[in-house]
This record gives sequence, structure tokens and C-alpha cells, in this order.
Amino acid sequence: MTKAELIVPDWPAPAQVRALVSTRTLGDMASAEGRARLRAFLPSEPLWLRQVHGARVVDATAAAIGTEADASFARAPGVVCAVTVADCLPVLIAAEDGSAVGIAHAGWRGIAAGVIEALVVAIGVPPRRLLAWLGPAIGPRAYEVGEEVRTAFVAHDRALAAAFAPSCNGRWRLDLYAAARRCLANCGVGHAGGGGFCTQSDEARFFSWRRDRTGARIAAALWIAERPSPGR
Repeated sequence: MTKAELIVPDWPAPAQVRALVSTRTLGDMASAEGRARLRAFLPSEPLWLRQVHGARVVDATAAAIGTEADASFARAPGVVCAVTVADCLPVLIAAEDGSAVGIAHAGWRGIAAGVIEALVVAIGVPPRRLLAWLGPAIGPRAYEVGEEVRTAFVAHDRALAAAFAPSCNGRWRLDLYAAARRCLANCGVGHAGGGGFCTQSDEARFFSWRRDRTGARIAAALWIAERPSPGR
């Protein structure tokens, strides 16, 4: 692994929780070739979802690859939860004792639909015992949206209006990171690290749908490591 190929989250998750985010150097995670390269760094084939910008969460241990959902969780070691993104926000969550992990594909539609809150509930750990990390997404300076997006967010939570700054011609600049932190805080998740990326402006590391208008994606993956056998 090189620093150019993968990003390892800097968060206070326990040692048995493992996570990584690919960069465009490793390849396009919408392709079989890119996924094969990523697989070399993982303990098993990830549960690749058919993401639809909704709020459905599935158990990665039981679901089939290609299941229509935008989030997954796992409590068993070696089961890899994953999402692909190219401007949407990957939200990684882990229990502070390493007993459970989960990941969400959180674009604006998913956040407005409640995908983050749904994942927190599905993980089944008291929220105060959860840690979150926000991966690469389009940054607030680059993400201009219309009034319909702000209306959807405010309908979900009036306080999410604070994630919007006026732009021009009646449009808004949306801070996905601020919105996700608000949703996590509402659930009782105390720690939410990460953020500070911008997929649109950092062309060297990330794909961006808004910039490139292609289907190329990076991936975020999260799992619980197998415990070593006694005596090893």
C-alpha cells in the first residue's frame, strides 16, 4: 500500500476495526479491475451495494452482493462493508469496543431521507458508544444546490438550515460534512472525525461526478479484523 493509493482514517477506533478509502490512483471502483486491486487489501470480498440514494440499511453478513441499499453494518469479523462515491459522503461508524461497524453512502438525498440515523439504529449499539469518521466528499465551496435541496433538508431537521450558505440566483452552497455531523449529534454519536476533503477540487486523488460527469468511483471499506489465534 502506498499513500497515493489509499487513505487510512485517523480516528480513535479500536485496533480491531480496520478502514480504508481508495483514491483514483488505485483505480475506478465501479470497474471489476479496480475492485480486484482493492480486494488485495481486504480480508474478504466487500458487500458491494446497488446504491439508490435512499435510507435502506442491510446486514452485510446476510445480504447478497448487489442488494439495493445505501448502508450496511456487520458484527462478525472479516465481513467488509463498503460504499462507492464520487462526491457523495461516505460515513463510517464503529462501536468503541470494536463489536460492530457500519457504513453509509450519504448524498444529499440519503441524508434528507435519514440514512445516517437509520444506520445508527441498525448497528444496535448505544449511540454514545459509537465513533464516526467522514470520508471524502464534495466540499462546501464547490457544492452548489437549488432551493429544493434546502427544503428537503429542513423538512428532515430544521437545524440543517445551518449547513447552507447563500450563493447566487437563489441557489445555495451545501456543507455535507456539517449536515452529517448534525445528524450524528442528533442521534447521540459524540465523536465525528474526518471531513476537510473535497472530491471536486482534489482531482489528483478523487473522482468527482460534478467535475468529470463519468461513472468512475472511489470506495470506502470498513470491517472488524479477525482476532489472532491463541499463541500467535
